[in-house]
Amino acid sequence: MKICIPISEDKGLESIPYGHFGSAPAFLLVNTETKECTQVPPTESTHGHGGCAPAVELANHSVDAVLVGGIGRGAIMSLNGAGIKVFCAIPGTVGDNVQALNDGKLGEMDPSGACAGHSHEGGDCC
Repeated sequence: MKICIPISEDKGLESIPYGHFGSAPAFLLVNTETKECTQVPPTESTHGHGGCAPAVELANHSVDAVLVGGIGRGAIMSLNGAGIKVFCAIPGTVGDNVQALNDGKLGEMDPSGACAGHSHEGGDCC
């Protein structure tokens, strides 16, 4: 499975997930089987808080799921519409989150669990 996790700094599996999908400085793509990591910097198609259209860009990278600490309703709907599942990240590293996903310990988000505001520094919308 190929997943995408918003990050602020690329340290591979030791990266810390960024608190909110829509304002992430970059995204890390991780193959959950091989643990291979690739950074995707935000572009006009993946970034722009409140108006981002990441689903097309992520679908172009064959992403199966996104792990986030916080995300808006529109982004969840856009991602789900592209066949990309959205899971709630846990505190820790990207590696911790990959292991939790592989172990079936992360809950899938739906639009009703989305962030309504943007005052959450730690990304606590899950």
